[in-house]
Amino acid sequence: MTGSGHGVGSTSGEGVRTLTASAIAELVGGALEGDGGAEVRALAPLDRAKPADLSFLASARYARLYERTRASAVLIAPEFAELQTSAAARIIVERPHDAILTVLPTLYPAAPREPGVHPTARIGRGATLGRDVTIGAYTVIGEGATIGDRTWIDSHVSVGPRVAVGPDSRLYPSVTLYSGTTIGARVSVHAGARVGSDGFGYVFRNGVHDKIPHVGRCIIEDDVEIGANTTIDRGSIDDTVIGAGTKIDNLVQIGHNVRVGRLCLIMAQVGVAGSARIGDGVVLAGQAGVQGHATIGDGARLAAQAGAFGDIPAGETWSGYPARPHRQSLRASAALVRLVDIIRKLERMVDQK
Repeated sequence: MTGSGHGVGSTSGEGVRTLTASAIAELVGGALEGDGGAEVRALAPLDRAKPADLSFLASARYARLYERTRASAVLIAPEFAELQTSAAARIIVERPHDAILTVLPTLYPAAPREPGVHPTARIGRGATLGRDVTIGAYTVIGEGATIGDRTWIDSHVSVGPRVAVGPDSRLYPSVTLYSGTTIGARVSVHAGARVGSDGFGYVFRNGVHDKIPHVGRCIIEDDVEIGANTTIDRGSIDDTVIGAGTKIDNLVQIGHNVRVGRLCLIMAQVGVAGSARIGDGVVLAGQAGVQGHATIGDGARLAAQAGAFGDIPAGETWSGYPARPHRQSLRASAALVRLVDIIRKLERMVDQK
């Protein structure tokens, strides 16, 4: 049964958007079944959803949760259209995850931004601010820095001398951009990230560790996102470069002179040592490590907690410590488990003699 009601929703006193099921169906181009007037005000997983929540079903493993969910409306893939549910409305779409991405900005409107410079901010001599920028409280913009149009810089941010930040970028609270850093357009740098700090480079001479001066740049290309408390070092004599469209999670360390390609995904607690080369479209899963000067080929994947001590060919998936092709790693792990049983059998044989 197709429901009725075509209101696009309203905003409550708390700023929470309310949408009807029919409005969501129209927004995502889905087929509505059930009560089109059912209202939703938040997104939640199937098992924790309450009335007035929107949820989604994209995998058969969650089908039982879908049957008894309390959500008012659910986005579902076509293969689940015949399943029963207690939800008042269901919206059939080819890709529920994509539909969620479409709904979220409408259901959760972005915080309003008011252009202007807070009176406590400090702007260095010769700094250039673009049109409609927002500079938050206690932010420091260094001498000769350039801030692009419509860029939003939150409170307690430090932008070093001669740093360039491109248009439509966002620096969250307590970000530090060292001198020698260049940030492209539409870049997001989350709270506490440090970009352009010196790398870890020393030469042992005369009985001490002499620091290698770092004079290279740290270049962040367009459409990059950098997670909270991530650190990216500037180059020593070369540049550190993060390619366009790459997304970096929280608590990642990228060393000096590293080159990361376009559209990579680098997940939490990854460490990339100096002068490594990461190709385009590479995935480095959580807590993976890459040795200095290693090359990871285009489209390669390094599994969680893997340690790459050499090059990884393009398009391959490696895992384990030390990392090796994934199937080899699985066989090695299985052999290690079997080895325990073999040792026990040998011990029993020795005891019987």
